[in-house]
Amino acid sequence: MISMDPPLAEKSPYLVGQMLIAMPGMGDARFEKSVIYVCAHNADGAMGLVVNRAMEELTFPDLLEQLGIDVTGDGPAINILFGGPVESGRGFVLHTCDYLRDATMVVDNGVALTATMDILKAIADGDGPMQSLLALGYAGWGPGQLDGEIMSNGWLSVDADTDLVFGGDLDGKWDRAMGKIGIDPRMLSDQAGHA
Repeated sequence: MISMDPPLAEKSPYLVGQMLIAMPGMGDARFEKSVIYVCAHNADGAMGLVVNRAMEELTFPDLLEQLGIDVTGDGPAINILFGGPVESGRGFVLHTCDYLRDATMVVDNGVALTATMDILKAIADGDGPMQSLLALGYAGWGPGQLDGEIMSNGWLSVDADTDLVFGGDLDGKWDRAMGKIGIDPRMLSDQAGHA
């Protein structure tokens, strides 16, 4: 189990290492029922990867072939996910910290991000991280944009855990994320409002 909850003294107003859960009626069909792992969030903006939407039309072996990566081992077949609408041709591997290289960015306790072809070869050869997901594209927000969307009831946030980040049941992640914070999705309205 990944421990991603920093001590109270280290809490930040930023959501790095947290999960965003799309609220019903957020108004952007690209993110309907999305669960996003937040990789970066600061005064300059935010970046995250959708972790629950597979790209059915592309397989990992097809991607390796397109990239000209020769595979010598018998690594796992992994899903390729729609990471978000920004730079949809760029790949990102979110993974456990048992695989760290110079180009790896440690996001939070136990989770790192690598965007090089070396990690794809390592995964294909069976030498990659214990747990990983491959996403094409990312979700990005400019300064203050994510904060504004949260204030407008577009997103909820929840602590990340191994199953929400790396679990294979993609279709059930949104419901599990909502359940983790005690919300029954059937009770939510798709209309936002403020008291």
